[in-house]
Amino acid sequence: MSQRRTSPAVPALITVATVGVAAGAAYLARTRQRDIKGAVVSRVLERPAGRSSYQELAHSLETSGTHLTGRAARAADTHANREVLAHIIGIERWGQHRLGAALGKHPDLTAPYHDHRPPQDTTLPQLQALITSTRAASVDLARQLHTRPANDDQTIPHNSLGDLTAKAWLRYLTHHADLESRKLRGAAPQTGDMNGAEHQPSATKL
Repeated sequence: MSQRRTSPAVPALITVATVGVAAGAAYLARTRQRDIKGAVVSRVLERPAGRSSYQELAHSLETSGTHLTGRAARAADTHANREVLAHIIGIERWGQHRLGAALGKHPDLTAPYHDHRPPQDTTLPQLQALITSTRAASVDLARQLHTRPANDDQTIPHNSLGDLTAKAWLRYLTHHADLESRKLRGAAPQTGDMNGAEHQPSATKL
């Protein structure tokens, strides 16, 4: 008696169908992710920035810079803190480089931010000084754009967030540094401090 053979077309059809469903789901997920990202960019960056003048954005950068440098000054000298500060500086310098396009320059609009990060061996005091000077450069850039405003329709690509206007870029730099700097941790109090410091938490969130 001959045995019945399973048709080779059946698993092939199942495979094709499965791949088709998976590909469709992945496409829908990507589309949904783009929609969510676009809504967040519009609500958090573009709309508020569009209602602000470059002078107001410069003032916001300057004000938040006071908190930023304060957190940096109180940060303990740890690898984690140095990494956070280097990241903030690198992103802000990278953003400044991209924003040169709004002033008629021709920066590389495809390169990642890593080239703008301080070297790995940069010390904490050096990073603290760079935080201050880097933010001052962003404030100056906003004021330059007040004098020579970019076209409202001009956008500059962000590697993750897509095309942003110059104003949205400035708002992004403000909020990125503010959020990241909250990861910094202060120095632990010395054990046996006469003022009762031993009863305080070992690290302070800035």
